[in-house]
Amino acid sequence: MVFGRRSIKIISIACLAIALFCCLFVARVEASTLGNGGSTGDRTLLTVERLQAAIASPVTRDGSCTIDLTHLTIDLRPENGEFRDRFYESLQTALNPTGMPLGLDLSDSLIRGPLIARELGLRTPLYGNALAGLFDDREREQLARDRRRLSQLSQLSRSLVSTPLEQAQIAVFRQPLKLVGTHFEGATQFNNTFFLDRLEATGAQFDEEADWSQTRFSEAAIFGGTVFKQQARFRGSIFFEKAKFDSVQFKGVVNFQGVHFEESANFDRAHFFQLGDFGRSHWRGNADFSQSQWDDRALFNRGKFEKSLFLTDIFFNKLASFREARFSQSVNLRGARIMDRLAFSDSVFARGAYINLAGFSFDSEEAKITGDPGQIGRVLAIPNLQGNETLLRQLIHNFRQQEQIADANQIDYMSQSLRDRNLRQKLLGVNVNTASIRQLIEIGFSRSQAEEIDRERQERIFGNLSELLTLKAIDLATYIKVRDRAIAAEALSLGAWLRTALTWCGLSVLLLLSRYGTSFGLAFGVGLVAIAYFSLLFWFVDRYRPHVPKPVIPTRLETAWMAGSFAVLAGMGILAIFRTGHHPWLTLICLATLTIPVPAVLTVTLYRQRAHDPMDRSYFVEDGGMRQLRLTIGRLPVMPRFGFFRDRHLPILWDRRWNWLNYYDFSLNNLLKFGFNDIRVRDEHLPGLISGLVWYQWSLGLLYITLLLWTLSRTIPGLNLLIYLK
Repeated sequence: MVFGRRSIKIISIACLAIALFCCLFVARVEASTLGNGGSTGDRTLLTVERLQAAIASPVTRDGSCTIDLTHLTIDLRPENGEFRDRFYESLQTALNPTGMPLGLDLSDSLIRGPLIARELGLRTPLYGNALAGLFDDREREQLARDRRRLSQLSQLSRSLVSTPLEQAQIAVFRQPLKLVGTHFEGATQFNNTFFLDRLEATGAQFDEEADWSQTRFSEAAIFGGTVFKQQARFRGSIFFEKAKFDSVQFKGVVNFQGVHFEESANFDRAHFFQLGDFGRSHWRGNADFSQSQWDDRALFNRGKFEKSLFLTDIFFNKLASFREARFSQSVNLRGARIMDRLAFSDSVFARGAYINLAGFSFDSEEAKITGDPGQIGRVLAIPNLQGNETLLRQLIHNFRQQEQIADANQIDYMSQSLRDRNLRQKLLGVNVNTASIRQLIEIGFSRSQAEEIDRERQERIFGNLSELLTLKAIDLATYIKVRDRAIAAEALSLGAWLRTALTWCGLSVLLLLSRYGTSFGLAFGVGLVAIAYFSLLFWFVDRYRPHVPKPVIPTRLETAWMAGSFAVLAGMGILAIFRTGHHPWLTLICLATLTIPVPAVLTVTLYRQRAHDPMDRSYFVEDGGMRQLRLTIGRLPVMPRFGFFRDRHLPILWDRRWNWLNYYDFSLNNLLKFGFNDIRVRDEHLPGLISGLVWYQWSLGLLYITLLLWTLSRTIPGLNLLIYLK
C-alpha cells in the first residue's frame, strides 16, 4: 500500500502527540510523588526539619498542648534508619519534659515501617519512686492503682510472671494520643504502655500486626471504625474507663485474653473475620456486642460478666463458646442468629441472671444451644409468645435431640405459661379496639393518647398492640406501662369467650398441678396432699357419729395416729409442692378448690341428717378372701351386689389399733387405683351422701392418674424420646 505525503504527515503528528502526552503523564506522576518538598499523595513527607519545627511550635487541641504531626508521611522503615532514630529520640524528649507534658497528634498520617510506640513514652519502673517527681497526684494515683493490681496477681502466681516485678518497666504517655484516620503500613507495638490520658484512634488502619498487650488505658480508649488487617493483640490489657470498639473491623485473629474492662465496653457493629478470643476476660461494666458479626469462632471461655452482656442482633457463623463463664446479670440475645453451636457448658448464672432469646433464630440445621443439663433451660427467657412460637418449638427440639429432657420440658412449660398469659389477657385485658376512652385512660393512657387511638380505630383495627407505637402520641414509655393490661384483637363473641375461658382454666390447672406435665415431683406432691386429705375425711365420717343412742367416737390413740400420719403425709406433699412448683401458693389454692368445696357440702349435709341404718357398722368393707397389693384400675369403689361377692366382703374392724390404715388404703385405691387390699364401700344401707363423696374422689382419681401417667411419659428420658422424637 502506498501512502501519500499528506497521510504520512498526519501519522507523524499523531505519534508526536502521543509521545508528548506520555511524557506529560510521567512528569505528573513524578511531581505528585517527589514534588512539593517531597510529598506523597496529599501527605507531606516528614523530615527532621519539619519534625523539629512541629516540636518547637505545639498547638492547643481539646485543652492540651499537642505536637501536630497530622497529614504527614512518616517513613520509619529500616532503610531510613537515621531519620527513624532521630524521630524516636526527638519525640521521646519532647513528650516527656520535666514541666508540662505534651500530647501527640498523628491523625490522617501515613506511617511506613514498624512503629514502636513505647519508645515515645516515659520509661518508668513499675515499682519504686525514682521518677515520682515527674507525675502529679492524679497520675501517681493511677500508677499506684495498676501497681496494686499487679502485686495482687503476683501473690496469686509468681510462676506466671517471667520478669521480676521489681525490674519491670512500662512506658507512660501522660497526655492524649490521637490516631484519628492514621494509616500504619508496618507492625505497631503499643505493648507494656500506660496511657494516663485518652487515646483516640477513630478510623485508624493497621495493615500489619498490632500489639497492645499489657497496655493500660486510664481514660477512654476510642477505636471506633478502626481496621485491623492482621492480628490484633490486647492480651492482659486493662481499660479503666470506657472502651469503644464500635464498627471496628478485625480482619486478623483477635486476642483479648485476660483483659479487664473496669467500665462499659462497646463492640457494637464490629466485624470479626477470624478467631476472636476473649477468654478469661473480666467485664465490670456492660459489654455491648450488638449487631456485631463473627465469621469465625467467638471464644468467651472463663469470662466474668458483672453487668449485662448485650448480644442483640449478633451473627455467629461458627462456634460461640461461653464455657465456664460467670454471669451476674442478663445476657441479651434478642434477634441473634447462629449457624453453629452456642455453648454455655459449665457456666454459672447468679440468682436473677437469665438469657433473653426473644427473636433468636437457628439459621442452619447444625445450629444448636448447649449447656449443663437441667440448668440451661432454667436460665433461658422469652418475654412474649407472639413472634416466638417457632423459636420455642426449635428450642424444645434442640434439647430433645441432646437428650436433655428436663431442659426441653422447661422450655415447653415456658411456652405454655406464655400461652396462659395470652389467654388471660384476652379474657381480662382491655381491648384497645373496643374499649371506651375512659377505660383507656384508666389503664394508663393520657386523654390525648386515648382520643388519638379512638380516631385511628375508626379507620382500621389494631391487630397487634405494638402497632400503637406508630401513632405520634404513643411513646415507648407509655407502651411499656400498658402492654400487660391491654390487648389489640377482634372482639370475642360470647361463645368464643366461653371457649377461651374453658381453655384458660384447663391450661392453668395443668400448669399449677404439674407444670404442664414437666414436673413429676409436683404432681406427686399434689397426690400426697390429696390422699392424706381424703383419708382423714373418710376416717372422720366413718368413725365420728355422735348423734346416736350409743355414740361412735374414735379413741385418743387412733385419733393421734390419724392426725400424726396426716400431718406427715400432707407436710411431705406440701414440701414437694414448694420445692418444685413455680407458684406453690396458687397450686395449693387450686388443689383446695378441687378437693374442699364439694366434700365439705356433702359432709355438712350428712351430719345434719344425723340418723340412718345401720349406725353401728363401718361404711367400708374389705375383701376377706386375701390380702395383697392390687391394681384396681378396672373396678368401681362400690361392693358388687352378687351374693357370692357379698359373702367375701366384711366390714373393716374398728377395734384394731391399725384400723386407721384402712382409710389410707381406700384413699389409695380410689385415687391412684392401687392399694394394699381390696377395700370398698358397702352397697346396702349406704347414705347417698357417702356414695357421692366416694364417687367424687374416684372421678378426681381418674383425672389424676391420667395427669400422672402423662407427666411420667414426658419426664422419663427413654420413653420421652420414643414418643416425641421422630
